[in-house]
Amino acid sequence: MSSTLTLDQIRQPVARDMELFEDKFRAAMRSRVPLLDRITHYIVKRKGKQIRPLFVFLSAGMMKEVTESTHRGAALVELLHTATLVHDDVVDDAYERRGFFSINALWKNKIAVLVGDYLLSKGLLLSLENKEFHLLEITSDAVRRMSEGELLQIEKARRLDITEEVYFEIISNKTASLIASCCAVGVASVYNEPSLVEKARRFGEKVGLAFQIKDDLLDLGNDPTGKTKGVDIQEKKMTLPLIHALEKSDQREKKHIIGLIKNHSHKREKVAEVVRFIQDKGGIAYADMTMRKLQKEAEELLNDFPENTFRESLRQLVAFTVNRNK
Repeated sequence: MSSTLTLDQIRQPVARDMELFEDKFRAAMRSRVPLLDRITHYIVKRKGKQIRPLFVFLSAGMMKEVTESTHRGAALVELLHTATLVHDDVVDDAYERRGFFSINALWKNKIAVLVGDYLLSKGLLLSLENKEFHLLEITSDAVRRMSEGELLQIEKARRLDITEEVYFEIISNKTASLIASCCAVGVASVYNEPSLVEKARRFGEKVGLAFQIKDDLLDLGNDPTGKTKGVDIQEKKMTLPLIHALEKSDQREKKHIIGLIKNHSHKREKVAEVVRFIQDKGGIAYADMTMRKLQKEAEELLNDFPENTFRESLRQLVAFTVNRNK
């Protein structure tokens, strides 16, 4: 298929499972504490595109029929992911998530941290109660890596001297590890053959890296959602296009641009100057080329799995990831 399908078309082979998953996920979050129940209800109502469970179900379906274990695996990933998002908003002092108020904005940091802990524990218990230790091992490793990635970014961000190698270490841990765990959990839930589970994990890792680079590019491009360009620059985040542009600069230029980001990133005209600098130095073209290379590598890994509609949907999901405009 040449053109990129919509998310609804990609979901088609697992549409029924995705519907069932919503109810199961809601049930997995339930609590007898009224405040917690209100907050988890708020979280469920404001769910995003649910790309992570989609990776779980398609990866499982590609191997064998989706099972109850697959549903629990998807709920586990989503619980742990939601917990990290709630904690992330506290770490970043963010008061908005997907266009809605974040948990810490509405209920303050103390409650947000406890809610994140609660969701984490619900995920762990879900696996332990069903003795699915192999799924718990995959997802726990992802949470460890996400925490390490976040800490590494905080440590390095102060100096704004991140190399491309360190950038990939950060995003591999922060972003790619979660999508990698989705694919590994999907395969492991129906066909626990270590070499195939590892191959699925590597596939997800490549997709996750491409996903993050696409986010970097969207922040610099003509965003149809009307979002301000250069938000990453305002937040002093080191992205691949910026890192490449700085590496292609002489010492004087580099010092000037880093000075703008450190001291003037709140000024719109200075942010625009940095965006132009990235474009002129080929940062955007380089990041796009790197993302397409990762897409190709991910698709090549897919070829080692059984050929069926689920595999084709996964291929389309990779294309959707790199061609999306928001």
